[in-house]
Amino acid sequence: MKRSIFAVALFGTFAVSAHAQSSVTLYGLIDTGLVYTNSQLGHSNFQLLSSETQNTVFGLKGSEDLGGGLHAVFKLEQGFLLNNGAQAFSGDGFGSQAWVGLQSDAYGTLTFGRQFDVMNDLVGPLTAEFNTWGGSMAAHPFENDNLAADSVVINNSVKYTSPTLYGITAETMYSFSNKAGDFANNRSYGFGISYAQGPINLAAGYLQLSNAGNGSGAVTSGDTSADFIAQRQRIWSVGGNYTFGPATVGLVWSHSQIDNAAGVFSFGTGTYLGATDPSAGTLAGSLRLDNYEVNAKYALTPAVTLSGAYTYTHGAYNGSSPGWNTGMLQADYSLSKRTDFYLEGVYQNVHGAPADSVLSHAMINTLSPSSTNAQVAVTVGLRHAF
Repeated sequence: MKRSIFAVALFGTFAVSAHAQSSVTLYGLIDTGLVYTNSQLGHSNFQLLSSETQNTVFGLKGSEDLGGGLHAVFKLEQGFLLNNGAQAFSGDGFGSQAWVGLQSDAYGTLTFGRQFDVMNDLVGPLTAEFNTWGGSMAAHPFENDNLAADSVVINNSVKYTSPTLYGITAETMYSFSNKAGDFANNRSYGFGISYAQGPINLAAGYLQLSNAGNGSGAVTSGDTSADFIAQRQRIWSVGGNYTFGPATVGLVWSHSQIDNAAGVFSFGTGTYLGATDPSAGTLAGSLRLDNYEVNAKYALTPAVTLSGAYTYTHGAYNGSSPGWNTGMLQADYSLSKRTDFYLEGVYQNVHGAPADSVLSHAMINTLSPSSTNAQVAVTVGLRHAF
């Protein structure tokens, strides 16, 4: 495997030298850290973990100039866990991304394969959980709106991205169930639009998943891609941020409407209390979640960045009204453009959920749930990009 990767990378180097309009690049990001959690299944815990803020990945991406402003493009990306070398998406050779397509300077880009959804592409960058200055641990409860880009990746998808005109970019996607005689069973579709001009960034999107986790369709449960097992999940989101000098502030709202839910998954959580499946928590009925996030980051010096976010999540589940408070603070120190240290703390509490429900236990994303309604996690981490 190592020889194969080396050969491809070497071939890419030669391709760049021989034909400047084409390229193949080997790239990656490694995120690892020591994590203290005050409560996980009834115990405090110290752990060495990876991907606490960003997915740890390596991949290949490339572009070939076909002439006339047309390019063939591709990306193959594998997520993995640095502390034990395991695949982040069990059983998937390139679980993070695997797509190929055509990019036109005049007409936009059309891609085919396993990809992040369009709402994640456009609204995600306005949130703390999508970015290195917050990351996966700062995600909204159960990553219910798929804005952290750490778990849900869509199979069998066709995505179109428009050229950017006057700061406006639009995307749409359709993902096939690939089931004969059952076209709508585990399919997905969505659309999004963004505006970026000067200090202002705005975006909105919609995503629908039908019978996610069912078989080998758009979203599967076997590789932990599904966050919820439900008849239907609909997600709306809108957000914006404004940059002035070294500071950026943002607001994001998202709504998840999950119909006839049977279970909930979350990447890397381990065992839920009371669950028969060691990777899932059981649900029964419909769940509604509204997430209200305010975030900010400030470049104290060229090397030091401070950031924070607060999200209030209001829910409705079988006559109850659970609510979550999630707060995040991070300090980051860059050793270079590619390497940085960070110190991050996340706090979450939940109230109002049925006592016998998985919703009643606080659970910071990527960690096992608390035995109580509150959880605190502190991470000292190192990131390196290549």
